[in-house]
Amino acid sequence: MHNHGLGAWMFTRRLKSPDKVALVFGEDERITYRQLADDADRVSALLWHRGIRKGDAVAYIGENSPDFLRVLFGVAQLGAVFVPLNTRLAAPELAYMLSDCGARLLIHDPEFAGRLAPGIEAARVAHVIPTGDGDAEVPGLTELMQESSAGHADTAVVLEDPAAIIYTSGTTGKPKGAVLSHGNLTWVSMNCIVDYDVVSADVALLISPLFHVASLGMGALPVILKGGTIVLEKGFEAGRVLELIERHRITMLSGVPTTYQLLADHPNWAATDLSTLTKLTCGGSAVPTRILNAYEERGLSFSQGYGMTETSPGATSLSPSMTREKQGSVGLPHFFTDIRIADENGAMVPRGTVGEIEISGPNVFLGYHGMPEATADAFTADGWFRSGDLGYLDADGYLYISDRLKDMIISGGENIYPAEVENLISDITGVSGVAVIGVPDERWGEVPWAVVTLRDDAAVDTVPDTASVRAYLEGKIARYKIPKNVVVVDELPRTASGKVRKADLRARFGGR
Repeated sequence: MHNHGLGAWMFTRRLKSPDKVALVFGEDERITYRQLADDADRVSALLWHRGIRKGDAVAYIGENSPDFLRVLFGVAQLGAVFVPLNTRLAAPELAYMLSDCGARLLIHDPEFAGRLAPGIEAARVAHVIPTGDGDAEVPGLTELMQESSAGHADTAVVLEDPAAIIYTSGTTGKPKGAVLSHGNLTWVSMNCIVDYDVVSADVALLISPLFHVASLGMGALPVILKGGTIVLEKGFEAGRVLELIERHRITMLSGVPTTYQLLADHPNWAATDLSTLTKLTCGGSAVPTRILNAYEERGLSFSQGYGMTETSPGATSLSPSMTREKQGSVGLPHFFTDIRIADENGAMVPRGTVGEIEISGPNVFLGYHGMPEATADAFTADGWFRSGDLGYLDADGYLYISDRLKDMIISGGENIYPAEVENLISDITGVSGVAVIGVPDERWGEVPWAVVTLRDDAAVDTVPDTASVRAYLEGKIARYKIPKNVVVVDELPRTASGKVRKADLRARFGGR
């Protein structure tokens, strides 16, 4: 084999466990590793005949389905770069990403055709393929795969080559494409296998979107690497998840605190057989005590952790056995990952001292696509990734998060960078200043609020309110980023240098 990256995984899985069920989808679709590997071969052949070569960007957008993995592994066989797009993004956001990554080919669920059209034209995407059967004029992926050969492509790929570009909102409002290598995704899978004890007998229920790096890098890929089975769902509905856990004897489940709270609040919670669940992982934010209590009453406990897109995404994990003893901690560094804490001058600080969290390991990304300055700023002189988050290590080496330097908001597992929203709101007539903050929310963990000041000459009939701001932002950014409330204040609290003191605003409006 010349391909030492993800493109070799299906070939090897077909040899080792051809008849093992790799995917369960919908009510009755079961796909073996042999079938998944054959499909990946057909995708790679299809892409090759459309001129896709090593290094070319292939974008994909669609809800969870087997097509996502077929395309991922087909792209990887050619050494091309897979670019999964968030289905919740608005047309301008998608257009930017298609153009920024230079997508030569786009595969999309027809449901998103309208939102994609402006971006396809602006980015001059050479080939566009809808999923499904398509029609007489535009054949779909299913039909085109059936017409393609099933021979395995073996392009020379090393672990250091780019495998995917995952977009993350930037602190300045401009999305940044984090370039993840084949090695990054392989090593984050190994971290999961070691620290979460993933085995080939595991049956993992994936309910989070695969375009999120957590669902991909710490959900699907480790299970596939070990030859386990994935029960793949398009989305999350608490009652159905409980039913699937019992029906498929699920052993692994990942989610955010909101996910687990909705499951525990469902009427079927007490009656559902959860005895097969042995691995529950939770990310996005700390698990509240009320959720810990609800699951411990059923004999269940969580692995928690910390990470980000740039670390593929796992950086630390807290084992279930330490959930109570180290409550509030995000755990120890993953097996093949290191953590250190630095002060504002880059010097290492003693245990117990708050500083910036820096991360090193083979799971740390290559850099930001087309952004050499941002990439250089993201790393220290000796090559450690600067997370932008504040935290400290206790005497036992467990990491605690103190604050987010970048003011990021995490709402229902989705990352929101205030600058992106602030830039748009600042264009609204009459607005002189704006700060977007995260405010606690019982269901979503936190939600964005906008705090604005007005121009002295702002007309009474143009004063923005929640409804008008939300209407203005509709279609410009994803709905989860749109502030749930807009508050008008006389002035924003600022430092001597003029920077808004968001901690003051969070304290005033019920924030963290």
